[in-house]
Amino acid sequence: MVGGVWEEIEVKVPASEAWKLYGSLLLTKVTVEALPDRFSKFEVIEGDGSAGTILHIFLAPGTAGAASYKEKYTVVDNEKRVKEVELVEGGFLDLGFTVYRVRGEVIEKEGKKEECIVRGSIEYELKEEAAGNAALVSIEPLRAIMQIAADYLTKNYTTNV
Repeated sequence: MVGGVWEEIEVKVPASEAWKLYGSLLLTKVTVEALPDRFSKFEVIEGDGSAGTILHIFLAPGTAGAASYKEKYTVVDNEKRVKEVELVEGGFLDLGFTVYRVRGEVIEKEGKKEECIVRGSIEYELKEEAAGNAALVSIEPLRAIMQIAADYLTKNYTTNV
């Protein structure tokens, strides 16, 4: 079984500024700090934030499901401003998913250089016998991270005018 969900939000900063957050490890740091009830910490297992980077994400005590999971940055394209992250251990993979991929794109807003669109999507594949677990996939956690990022960018971006 294959499926996916996606969401877009507008952010009132240039795409180049938004990518500085989305294209780096800073996004994970900001997310973990902003959601202490969901995440306790993260560790970089390998890499520097470029493609091939592996993170170990630890969930806050009392969070339903696994205590942690590992994800790998499979694509970090600075020209197209696209990042793809795949689960490589734990989390949804323990529930019959064979692929769980999160993609983030930062898109220049036509005619408005001080604004951009951030598109987040989740793509997944799962074994037929686990097809009922597709209902566990929700855009809400990704939407929350996108909003945290937008708030962070809006608060920390200053124009050089």
